[in-house]
Amino acid sequence: MSETITKVDFREIDKILESYDYKKSYLIAMLQRVQEVYNYLPEEAMTYIGKKVEGLSPATVYGVATFYAQFSLDPKGKYEIKLCDGTACHVRGSMPVLNAVRKKLGLSEDKKTTDDGMFSLNIVSCLGACGLAPVVVINDKVYPKMTADAVKIALDTIINEEKGV
Repeated sequence: MSETITKVDFREIDKILESYDYKKSYLIAMLQRVQEVYNYLPEEAMTYIGKKVEGLSPATVYGVATFYAQFSLDPKGKYEIKLCDGTACHVRGSMPVLNAVRKKLGLSEDKKTTDDGMFSLNIVSCLGACGLAPVVVINDKVYPKMTADAVKIALDTIINEEKGV
């Protein structure tokens, strides 16, 4: 799990749990809502849910959160970069694109989110757009036939928009 410390608002968590009547059968929906609020699942929130919802334990909540790929235990950036390294993308040059993203943003295999919380990088097995390989998706925008230079331009555009340039 991440070393980033997030201030968890337990009143907000209680509102979410209350909206699902504190029923353990709604655990996945509860976790989805918590992740919407924090952009990941803070450990304190999972522990709290495990203690507050009858029939659950913190270990059970953690088990569900780690089982499903939709949940993140690490904070995500404002811009989530999904870089496909499936067969078609890999063969058509996803690795130079990956290396360019990492170099541009100061990321590595172990460091997946920028220090400022602006960008997160996820390498995925398939984005279902093999004909557009290599593909990068930033938030919900698809960037087809990417190259190292093209991904740098896309990132610079986002950075400049954030700065108001």
